[in-house]
Amino acid sequence: MPSVKRPPPPGSWAPARGAARRVLAPIERILAVEASSGVLLLLAALLALGLANSPWRDAYHRIWETQVGFRLGPLVFERDLRFVVNDGLMTVFFFVVGLEIRRELHRGELSDLRRATLPLAAALGGMVVPAGLYLAVAGGAAARGWGVPMATDIAFAVGVLTLLGDRVPRALRVLLLALAVIDDVGGILVIAVFYSSDIALAGFVFMGVGVLIILGQQFVGVRSPFAYVLPALVVWGGAYAAGIHPTLAGVIVGLLTPVTPWFETERVEHEVESALAGIREVRGQDEQALLPHLDVLGAARAEAVSPVERIQHALHGWVAFGIVPLFAFANAGVTIGGSGESPLAGAGGRVLLGVALGLVVGKPLGIVTLSWLSVRAGLANLPRGVTFRQLSVVGLVAGIGFTMAIFIAQLAFPPGPSGEANPLLSTAKLAILGASALSATLTFALGPKLLGSGSGPGAARTDAEAESSTEL
Repeated sequence: MPSVKRPPPPGSWAPARGAARRVLAPIERILAVEASSGVLLLLAALLALGLANSPWRDAYHRIWETQVGFRLGPLVFERDLRFVVNDGLMTVFFFVVGLEIRRELHRGELSDLRRATLPLAAALGGMVVPAGLYLAVAGGAAARGWGVPMATDIAFAVGVLTLLGDRVPRALRVLLLALAVIDDVGGILVIAVFYSSDIALAGFVFMGVGVLIILGQQFVGVRSPFAYVLPALVVWGGAYAAGIHPTLAGVIVGLLTPVTPWFETERVEHEVESALAGIREVRGQDEQALLPHLDVLGAARAEAVSPVERIQHALHGWVAFGIVPLFAFANAGVTIGGSGESPLAGAGGRVLLGVALGLVVGKPLGIVTLSWLSVRAGLANLPRGVTFRQLSVVGLVAGIGFTMAIFIAQLAFPPGPSGEANPLLSTAKLAILGASALSATLTFALGPKLLGSGSGPGAARTDAEAESSTEL
């Protein structure tokens, strides 16, 4: 559809606006590419790592220890800036994850059991095998980190696959996305069940109140997303008081979001035509006369898609290019050798080895093995045109486990009783960064060869199998 050439806004200077557009257009094109969010995430992590090992490392760490909060009479809530990022802003990230899960369950790859079996088996293998490898080498205090290598970072993974070009079959990309959604569900369950402590029943009561308010508003037809912010905060506060990680409130609210549009296509057309007719009737009159018709157009635009789609579209850019890179900048700053003690000493060495083995070896081994078993058992089909050899690329790229892995590491290795940093956390972060970098390197090195040929061990499929495979 050709773009409409608009005159500059009133009060602006056309040459200046044109110059600004020429500068911003390349940036907008870059941001439109899915891989760019992964690149920005990488740059944020490298910047944090560089600052944490520079002469400015003390200033870097002090920034995140800055206390922020509010006081309202006897009510005082103050936390450091890292808490605001990790427990506050990351709730929005988990909210978007909840929206994605809700959409996939309704009409995506997880809505049909037959189509969901392969990504479900792959994701299960990609969680169980890494955790098992970790526990095989880690014990004692290090054992708490078994959940760290279970996670895949979808931004990085999709970014790396995108950079491999058109040789990646579309079905393989869809499989990775479906696998990542299930992987997120697994990570959420692990956080909720195994990394929550000091459970308080009163907090769950508050969560229930917030959920009931949300359902009540939906029942009476409240459509504005802003009306749900306050009950969502009640759910967040209840989760925090209950002893489970408060970001899980974002998942709960995301799963409660309606997944069907209010206006069908015919009604959208009717509303638009009615509004345009009204605009023609009031042409030349006072601007106030336009407002009711513009309201109708706005409602048709908003209600033509489901709240899940609309809110996810509105938040995607903020999460991908704002919240997640900020999380990386706040948490990837590991000072190497700052304490004079080797990060590999004692339990640290077991954490490093466990995370590295889990991500680099466990992910591809688990994904390919359980996928093969599910296909051989007749429970699932490979996507048409995809071989097990190509599927191994998904296993390699799934070893990139940045955002969720660091998130789980912080829960697995919390600060000491006096607030001192847990040295195992720094080691886990280094292991995640190193293992993710190695997984990406292996994907780039082996991916073209694996994708370029369907032959080889485990790649052969009979004509009957190929015929029975369904498109993901």
